[in-house]
Amino acid sequence: MNLKIVRTIVELRQEIADYRLSKPVNPSVGFVPTMGFLHEGHASLIRQSSASNGLTVLSIFVNPTQFGPGEDLDKYPRDEQRDLRIAADSGADLVFMPSVQEMYPNRRLTTVTVSEVTDRLCGASRPGHFDGVALVVAKLLNIVQPDRAYFGLKDAQQIAVIASMVQDLNIPVEIVPCPIVREPDGLALSSRNVYLEPEERKQALILSQSLSQAAEWIHEGLTSSQLVQRLKDEINRSPLADIDYVDILKYPDLGPIEADKQLSEVDNRVLIAVAVRFGKTRLIDNRLLNPAEVGAQLCFAK
Repeated sequence: MNLKIVRTIVELRQEIADYRLSKPVNPSVGFVPTMGFLHEGHASLIRQSSASNGLTVLSIFVNPTQFGPGEDLDKYPRDEQRDLRIAADSGADLVFMPSVQEMYPNRRLTTVTVSEVTDRLCGASRPGHFDGVALVVAKLLNIVQPDRAYFGLKDAQQIAVIASMVQDLNIPVEIVPCPIVREPDGLALSSRNVYLEPEERKQALILSQSLSQAAEWIHEGLTSSQLVQRLKDEINRSPLADIDYVDILKYPDLGPIEADKQLSEVDNRVLIAVAVRFGKTRLIDNRLLNPAEVGAQLCFAK
């Protein structure tokens, strides 16, 4: 089907209902929620959904409830026509582009809070952020009622939050985590990259460069606290880097790891996550590893 744009909840629900009633060969519905200003990372999510589902719904909505005071809600980049071109080229079928009034027509009396997995990382440095994320994702999943929803692992904490919410509320959807998409030089794709000045953009490469060395440092026998310090030292080699956090946690529960425990002895996946400001732009990046397998992976790579 050709790309169709809908701006109201009633219209979107009708389009999806009509699709399901048409008894298509592949009746499943895939959903990719975004805040727009699409890039190749978003496009990869759309393509994965399109390959696995008969209908792919993309939402574009800059959600005000997940922005805190002084954050970049008003300046968040927007380009509707560019977004629609990328959506069409990537295989989206329906694009839901609601207004704030459509999504929040009345004073909000309901909150959605996911505890524990929001206590650290961005949840600690951006209070209330994940309450806003959980609320809008819960609303969107209820509106679309997809079979699968696709999220990029660049925000691995967000996936952990949403997966917990979906499990706890018995929302019948499969959450599909998708790999981080990077520029050829390693910078993780982000809509906020457009804010970076040329020198900031150059120095921001320290994030992916330091994270790429994490496996070797784990193989050296570093403890969790030693690796955190090694990463901080490496990032601080960039004069413009202003570290918000560097942390290493179990994944997906985001539980702490003993500071003096060698990471090579940890037998479950760990999330190595960083948030760093370059000028006015806050960037996040991460790497998911199974430390117990690092040695074998490095030997195989050689």
